[in-house]
Amino acid sequence: MNEPRRVAVVGPTGSGKSAVALAVAEQAGDTELISIDSMQVYRGMDIGTAKPTPAERSRVPHHLLDLVDADHDFTVAEFQREYRSTLADLTGRGARAILVGGTGLYQRAAIDDLDIPGGWPEVRRRLEAEAGAGGSSAMYARLVAVDPVAASRIEASNTRRLVRALEVWEGSGRPFSSFGPGLDSYPPTSVDQVGLRWDRQVLAGRIRRRVEQMMSDGLLDEVHQLRRSGMSRTATQALGYKELLAHLDGELSLADSVELIVVRTRQFAMRQLRWFGRDPRVRWIDVEDDPVAEAAPIVLATLTS
Repeated sequence: MNEPRRVAVVGPTGSGKSAVALAVAEQAGDTELISIDSMQVYRGMDIGTAKPTPAERSRVPHHLLDLVDADHDFTVAEFQREYRSTLADLTGRGARAILVGGTGLYQRAAIDDLDIPGGWPEVRRRLEAEAGAGGSSAMYARLVAVDPVAASRIEASNTRRLVRALEVWEGSGRPFSSFGPGLDSYPPTSVDQVGLRWDRQVLAGRIRRRVEQMMSDGLLDEVHQLRRSGMSRTATQALGYKELLAHLDGELSLADSVELIVVRTRQFAMRQLRWFGRDPRVRWIDVEDDPVAEAAPIVLATLTS
């Protein structure tokens, strides 16, 4: 059977992607939402990830939310498997799909079906220990020797990516750079992409108000509860959670941690814009005031064309 009609709504955090996707799905009918967010997969991480509410989920079916507990290190390979399973289900039922979220690597894994290498936890732990002892320069030199192509794509100071590349080389016996064309290639895809873009100062204001609303909604209590139940290394790096964990550990005042959330979220939004901006397949909409009113008609026409 042919895959379902799919449109991806992309863009920076705070741009209104979820509101647009929900409005379009309701208008189009027979359309379901697939989350492309690396932190909304975690149960209990609701407020800080701006996860759709139960009321919103009752209006339109949502997929790839609440897949694992927060103490699990969820990977892009796991996401891709879940995405493929969801896509097969939608194909069987003939339903259309809107992909919505701001995790660029997850988006590429979904729309481009990336060839993602597996994981070798024992190898990774050993390499992380070696990196801790010898520093990133030693890891970089080792990668240059075994996979110079991968080394040319990774900053010499990026220990996490260096360790990952070496893990794949040791675990699979293949160079990390041999897995697919990589992220620098943008092949044809059947998924149309629509991006939401704001004036940077306006977006910065939206982000600040969003963070303030999250705090009012109980984000600190949510983080405190997750801290007691356990969080994986991946989950603790989520925006909002990382800074409030530092507050709970006595490293930051509450005011300073909230301000840091705002600053880091703005920085993250700029990185998202650069990531999606490199993709020539994205059709951009410059939003001035109301993302639903200004973008939803275009997304709806794209989905139903």
